[in-house]
Amino acid sequence: MIRLRPYRPDDGPRLLHLFRDTIRRVNIRDYPASQITAWASDEIDASAWCRRFENRFVVVVEDSSEPPRLAGFAELEPDGHIDRVYVSADHQRQGVGRAMLQAILAEAERQGLERLFVEASLTALPFFESLGFSTIARQTVECRGERLVNVRMEWLRPAPC
Repeated sequence: MIRLRPYRPDDGPRLLHLFRDTIRRVNIRDYPASQITAWASDEIDASAWCRRFENRFVVVVEDSSEPPRLAGFAELEPDGHIDRVYVSADHQRQGVGRAMLQAILAEAERQGLERLFVEASLTALPFFESLGFSTIARQTVECRGERLVNVRMEWLRPAPC
């Protein structure tokens, strides 16, 4: 069982830990160690990282253990950009990502957004494709001196019948 809830400011440090751990344990399948080290760096400024949650719709997922463990988080910016979407390594393939994206889509509809877009990792590409996102282009981005490939994708609200 999972439970979705809004982000709370005290979640920030725990979400940073989930972010790093997920990249190190899951994304390592698709990226070399040097890129993982840069992406999930221990040098990330935790305060700046947490400030990025401000003024965004952020959904947090907890599991049903006691005490609850964080299972994932996802963010939607006001312009339709889906930023950080991470499911913990221990909760992969359990519906966490799909539940978060359903919450993001519901919020986008509430806000009247017609287009959502994301820069998906190679690891997340099949997930976003399964939800109807289309590839715009592959791109290379720089992260702490490393060049990582990701995929720009978009989702367009279906036209009413």
